[in-house]
Amino acid sequence: MTIKLKGKMDNFQAKKEAYMDLVKAEEQDQEKLATAWDEMQTALAEDLTEKITAEVRTQQMDAQILSARGQNVLTSEEKKFFNQVVEFGGFDEDSILPETTQERVFEDLVESHPLLTEIGLQDLGAVTRFIKSDATKAYAWGKLFGEIKGQISAAFTEETISQLKLTAFAVIPKDMLELGPVWVERYTRTVLVESYSVGLEYGLVNGKGPSKNEPIGLMKNVNADTGAVTEKNSSGTLTFAPSQFGEVVAGELHDVIKKLSTDEKGKSRKVLNKIVMVVNPVDAISVQARNTIQTSTGQWVTSLPYNIKVVESEEIPSGKALFFVKGKYIAAIAGGYKTNKFDQTLAIEDAMLYTIKQFANGKPEDNKTALLYDLDIQFNGGGNTTTTTTSSTTTTTTSAGA
Repeated sequence: MTIKLKGKMDNFQAKKEAYMDLVKAEEQDQEKLATAWDEMQTALAEDLTEKITAEVRTQQMDAQILSARGQNVLTSEEKKFFNQVVEFGGFDEDSILPETTQERVFEDLVESHPLLTEIGLQDLGAVTRFIKSDATKAYAWGKLFGEIKGQISAAFTEETISQLKLTAFAVIPKDMLELGPVWVERYTRTVLVESYSVGLEYGLVNGKGPSKNEPIGLMKNVNADTGAVTEKNSSGTLTFAPSQFGEVVAGELHDVIKKLSTDEKGKSRKVLNKIVMVVNPVDAISVQARNTIQTSTGQWVTSLPYNIKVVESEEIPSGKALFFVKGKYIAAIAGGYKTNKFDQTLAIEDAMLYTIKQFANGKPEDNKTALLYDLDIQFNGGGNTTTTTTSSTTTTTTSAGA
């Protein structure tokens, strides 16, 4: 069953936003950052405990009925593992979550966070290396019975995912253990999904690179000579301005796709049906409004030309749009989920704190895997608010009417 957090999680969401604001700041105050992280984890534990406890009171049904309704039912291995967690009063040192639980965490991650799906996040399980091939080089012509020639080995490269660790902190209230293995498993899985989603989206979009022990995010460029990671500059401005036949929108997005259709070395590549547009949730509303029409039957239809997929992410700054080519960014988690007791405490009583670690990494194929654009979407008349955003300024005005 996919985890869906609805209601009674407001405190956690507020603390998460406050923490991410500090993470993305140019100059970071480590003390404030640590405090904000503690407050976010405490809020998650408290909100989630309240939510699950309320569900326990109203869902005292047997496993067969729960399964028929799509609820959480454990495998025999999961039940044994989480029964031991309950019996021991917490996770054992260096214990590894059951493989099926790990799979469900990954499924919940990509289903509840569409950006991770579109980026192509892979779960390699216990494997920390994989082979990547270049289809344009993995062949060699020659005589029928002649010697096999060609540098086939040059078409394959090995990628390592064990360079960076992604650590989630699981605050396990002691009262949660009394609810039984099913609810402990669900609680742990939800904590992992929420904690990892915060770290993964930040790292894969805004990661500052190896020098900061982070992935190289989609919004970064890498200097081929020095390896320095820098912010992407804007490649232009998109207005999505209305026009009689939509030629403005079609023309603007044509230019985006044309730029993405060649790699950093100028070599052409197929990108149609592989372009993803990532925008802040606030800007997503404006993009949708500018690309929604009412049909003759009264239905409202939203569509972008060239089959561009739009996804939302809070990691994208307001007034910006990030376009990337699917399959050109390497992102993976690997190595299993290992638990360890944490020797520090949070501001929450009757709880135990564990670290759950896993390898993770991500990097673009080149600097043209993704391109950044400014948004300048304007609405006039009828008391509407008009927002104009450029790379350096943001101006907001309110019109009194047409």
